[in-house]
Amino acid sequence: MRDIPVNLGGYKLVIVEPPAPKMREDANGAQVPVTDKAGATQFVVALFAKLRTNPGERTQKGEEIKVTLATDPGDGFGEDVRVELVDARVSQYQIDNGAGRVTSGLSFKALGIKHAPAPRGGGDK
Repeated sequence: MRDIPVNLGGYKLVIVEPPAPKMREDANGAQVPVTDKAGATQFVVALFAKLRTNPGERTQKGEEIKVTLATDPGDGFGEDVRVELVDARVSQYQIDNGAGRVTSGLSFKALGIKHAPAPRGGGDK
């Protein structure tokens, strides 16, 4: 299954690696930008995702996720900035390296990112 809409509204998302063009290695070993079918450059951002908690609730552990962005987010998205994903989607992947080892997981995509509103109250640390 691919491009399943996902609601991350209950999570605090903080940038840990600012957005940058997504790169891949070509057949000659050179780094080249990743583009979509229309030729637009894709971007990637690393986020720390942590479940929001209410006062008196135990804080849950978070996880770092990398998100491919379909558009250039522009300036103002440096490290430690809280953001929201625009049209977030998730896909399952499985890669067989041919030597009997299989890697699988989830890949996150979004049309873009925007600044998150300021936190309300005390439970969202």
